[in-house]
Amino acid sequence: MTVLSSRTSFISMRWGGALLALILSLAAPVWAGPLKIRFAHVVAQDTPKGLAVERFKTLVEQRSAGRMVVEVYPGSSLYGDRDEMQALQAGAVEMLAPSLSKFGRVGFPEFELFDLPYLFDSLQDVHRITEGPLGERLLKGLERNGMVGLGFLDNGFKHMSANRPLLSTGDFQGLRMRVQTSRVIAAQMRALGALPVPLPFGATRQALARRVVDGTENPLSNFWTQGMHRVQSDLTLTGHAYLGYAVVTGQRFWRSLAPMDQRLLQQAMTDALTYGNQIADGQNNKALQALHQAGTTAVHEPSAAQRQLLRDATQSVHDQLGSRIGMHWLDDAHQALGH
Repeated sequence: MTVLSSRTSFISMRWGGALLALILSLAAPVWAGPLKIRFAHVVAQDTPKGLAVERFKTLVEQRSAGRMVVEVYPGSSLYGDRDEMQALQAGAVEMLAPSLSKFGRVGFPEFELFDLPYLFDSLQDVHRITEGPLGERLLKGLERNGMVGLGFLDNGFKHMSANRPLLSTGDFQGLRMRVQTSRVIAAQMRALGALPVPLPFGATRQALARRVVDGTENPLSNFWTQGMHRVQSDLTLTGHAYLGYAVVTGQRFWRSLAPMDQRLLQQAMTDALTYGNQIADGQNNKALQALHQAGTTAVHEPSAAQRQLLRDATQSVHDQLGSRIGMHWLDDAHQALGH
């Protein structure tokens, strides 16, 4: 009886241990590797946005000790202008940095105030909005469409290009000018006498080369890195409007993160945006120097009188689009700018 009892006890312990090990293995979490964060954007890596996103990637991977990995897809390699917002809402990508113009067509016309011609005189003016209470309200409002706004990023001021100088409204007459899908920018081109043609950013250079469009507007870093100097003979430093971005993620993804990881990502993004905004002017100046050295595009500087005439010609856009943007938003913007 003693031997049999001992053997039975041994078998029970043996199978009991196996059963316990099985239960523990089923209860233990399955290691699926690091959390992957797909970050798509439409510009080149050697631009303020491209460099800021790369800085974000480095900071996240360092600070999470490899628990999180940021996969960057630049140059419309994953999604482009027309489908990146839908991809974010569908969960096919975790982060984007769309130009502020794009938010108007997904239910946030207040973001189009950034498109208004000659609203800002400097990046310091822009920051009075993006780094103040008005900027916080703009980002907070994105929640009603399933997005979380993480911050604003500069590129810089836009300039006009074509195959002739654009120093007066007469120079714009009859030109087909590529624009983002923005009613404000389209109205701006019509006020100057040009025909606005909405096209994705990634298709712009080819459209210029094939003369589908005659010209466009861009910050210098985009003009240079996209090789537009090879298909545009003239660039006029109009500095007529600002181009910036808002970094966004999806609410579903954000809420799936532990608070600790949310804080890590937000701080990494804040640091990356600070870096990107610090280098924006430098990248544009670097592009201007490269354009001068390349010698393929004549660069024109409007006089103060010419600039004022362009400003006067586009003032009607402020009046036409004010109600669409929201007069309270415009009033708050003018107050922030001290107008």
